[in-house]
Amino acid sequence: MIVCRSRAEVQKMRRANGLVADVLRELEALIEPGVTPADLDAVAEARVRAAGAVPAFKGYHGYPATLCVSINEAVVHGIPSARRLAEGDIVSLDMGVVLDGYYGDSALTVGVGAISEAAAGLLRVTREALDRAIERARVGGRVSDLGHAVQSHVEAHGFSVVREFVGHGIGTSLHEEPQVPNYGEPGRGPRLKEGMVLAIEPMVNAGLPAVRVLDDGWTAVTSDGSLSAHFEHSVAVLQEGPCVLSRPTPADPAALSQAG
Repeated sequence: MIVCRSRAEVQKMRRANGLVADVLRELEALIEPGVTPADLDAVAEARVRAAGAVPAFKGYHGYPATLCVSINEAVVHGIPSARRLAEGDIVSLDMGVVLDGYYGDSALTVGVGAISEAAAGLLRVTREALDRAIERARVGGRVSDLGHAVQSHVEAHGFSVVREFVGHGIGTSLHEEPQVPNYGEPGRGPRLKEGMVLAIEPMVNAGLPAVRVLDDGWTAVTSDGSLSAHFEHSVAVLQEGPCVLSRPTPADPAALSQAG
């Protein structure tokens, strides 16, 4: 069942997602050679709990951490470790919280120091694909319009879209209906309605789309060892247009009503 949220519920989700965005922005500023994913995870959990929220991922189906930290060929669900980040790495940070009963979820991928042109191109195209999908999160459209926007942009630049993992609805649970694939033909799937909230999250590989899961049972990596990037926003479908909930907290609460 797809739940359409009231404006009051969307406001609560804006607070949860705003917290995620604020913490991710702080973590992004901490990333440099020598920092460990475990360091970042400790900061994230402390910030989330200080804000009166609960880490959404920690304990979810047994996941052991607040953050997912996926490095280079890791696509998603990387468990924070003591491995030190090195110059030229790319690092995906994915985090969720529960605040006042509502979930927030967002992700970004950043470079460690100077990165290669190829890696920078992968990050740019993945961000652009997310932006194109968000633009199509409009009342009257179809869920598959979003995935088609991602796939067409990604493949036009010579990259590939992961099939095994998809975006999702979000609200009072972390994963709700509908699923939001990052591929497919437009004009299919559920029709987008006022109040739907979608976690849109392109996962894009520099090489082939296939992935495999490591022995830890969580970390998904590209099967061919190529780099992978992941960006995610939680987006409310409003009558006036898509509203990205997982941007850093605005000074003006009225910004919720602004599309984009």
